[in-house]
Amino acid sequence: MSDARPEHACDVLEHIAKSLVEQPDGVSVEVVDLDGKSQLNLHVADGDMGRVIGKRGRMASAIRTVTRAAAARDGVEVDIEFVD
Repeated sequence: MSDARPEHACDVLEHIAKSLVEQPDGVSVEVVDLDGKSQLNLHVADGDMGRVIGKRGRMASAIRTVTRAAAARDGVEVDIEFVD
């Protein structure tokens, strides 16, 4: 595992989230390193979490899939958490 930062994955996650929410300025991505694996914490404005999660979590699952693919381009593994 390399020590690369998931810059591309962060950009992709932020872009997707901003395109889904009503308050794009309320979107932020925090990178936390956990035992050699990065965790991306997505923060959105109050009331926008439902838009990001989607019905039955389908949107969240799709966001995780696309973001992990972007992280593979950086040569890193990531976990994505949706934080209130």
